[in-house]
Amino acid sequence: MDWLKSEKYQLNHVLAARSRLGEGPVWDSTKGLLYWVDIYNHRVNQFDPTTGQNLFFDVGDVVGSIAIAGQDRLIMAQRHGLAFLHLQTGEITPIIPIEADMTENRFNDGKCDRQGRFWFGSMCPGKNQGSLYRYDPDGSLHLMETGLTIANGLGWSPDEKIFYLTDSAQQKIYAYNFEAATGRISDRHILVDLTGESFYPDGLTVDSEGNIWSAMWDGWCVIRFNSQGEETLRIPLPVQRPTSCTFGGQDLQTLYITTASVGLSEEEIQNSFYSGDLFALQADITGLPTDNFRFQD
Repeated sequence: MDWLKSEKYQLNHVLAARSRLGEGPVWDSTKGLLYWVDIYNHRVNQFDPTTGQNLFFDVGDVVGSIAIAGQDRLIMAQRHGLAFLHLQTGEITPIIPIEADMTENRFNDGKCDRQGRFWFGSMCPGKNQGSLYRYDPDGSLHLMETGLTIANGLGWSPDEKIFYLTDSAQQKIYAYNFEAATGRISDRHILVDLTGESFYPDGLTVDSEGNIWSAMWDGWCVIRFNSQGEETLRIPLPVQRPTSCTFGGQDLQTLYITTASVGLSEEEIQNSFYSGDLFALQADITGLPTDNFRFQD
């Protein structure tokens, strides 16, 4: 089924997942698979676009984000800490507890940089007690930012000079100076300010030309911004709550989009029937390769 067709873009409904809170898509170019999470159903999903088959692992608790961490292994940011998921066995190996005493918080979006460091943030709706962390391959944990409400939407510019971080509740996408060698961030400023809009920036991805593609919670769309924060394209979707996106496919020209059904009334679900499903947008631009976690065993 196609909702959007143009000379450059075609939107396809690729999986009737009916997830509560689909999030965190990660493309595995080696296996040609898409990993993504259903946060509140405690699932890590493995979608094969060739066959249309979707397998899932029940990880027993909230899982906010994932990244590839070696052969047949993912690193997960769960409710209050990090863990490995072994894809052959489904075994979960805890790594480190974090914010375990902050019962109102949970971990949310996360992503790896090109140096193999895992960045992930916490959230507490209504309170600015979320933080951003960086977990390095040597096993060290670093607190990178505080005072966030809903840490979300991470990414890096193609030249690795800029780091992007979204605070969904504040309706802002921030940009920082980024030092690739050290992993330091500095000089935060507002890149995109959606204050006053009826929707909220959620997960994002960056393409090879430096554009930022941000899923808009309650916005029925994905918006593309250029590196100056200016809107250059709006992709309408048949669902109210897009949550995140990433480029995949053999040529990295397929934008996979996760969505959510959580919190919608029966009437809203009828108006947004495919909420929680997975979509794929065929684009004319390539994404950036997925960066993996490089744990030093």
